[in-house]
Amino acid sequence: MKKIFSQYKDQLEFEVLSGGMILPEEPVSIAATAKYIEGAYKRVEEITGIRFGEDYLWHIKNPQLSDWFPDSEKPAIALCVFKDYHPELQVSFAADLQYALHFEGRDLTDDEAYRLLLDKYNIPDDEFYEKLHDEKYKEEAHYEFALCKQLKVTGFPAVFLQLAETKFWMIAEGFTDYDTLNLRIQNVMKENNVAL
Repeated sequence: MKKIFSQYKDQLEFEVLSGGMILPEEPVSIAATAKYIEGAYKRVEEITGIRFGEDYLWHIKNPQLSDWFPDSEKPAIALCVFKDYHPELQVSFAADLQYALHFEGRDLTDDEAYRLLLDKYNIPDDEFYEKLHDEKYKEEAHYEFALCKQLKVTGFPAVFLQLAETKFWMIAEGFTDYDTLNLRIQNVMKENNVAL
């Protein structure tokens, strides 16, 4: 996505929506999914070329010792807050959140997980943390979850191209390599007589 964003940022508007992949009614330990992730992460590395960090994998390999209770709500709220500061950089921030979790092993349900990103993007700590606990941003995050449901997103990540108020094309659901995603964008644009 970072490469697609870099290529098209002057021609297309980009918006990152949080889909709410993990929204338990009651907190659920990482132990509930650790065995599955431990069996699947190497395949994800093979397909995508990314690497999971040892700090993340420690929680997967030692779920009985981990204090993680994954939940998508707080990172979604953080993204909504971030959009107030740098809406043009939301693709970068979303990528940084994924890296913080899956490589650096940061628990995104912990407020402190965001501190380094605040420095990177020059966001005032006090303001950010006040907004992170503001009901307004929680409502924005839940609106995004609802919008993703309305768009019938069932796999993450998903990529849509919107060319009119109510015209959306799903061009990716789940991992999609750059060349395939780029070709799909070009094809939808050509089919709809939109010049890039």
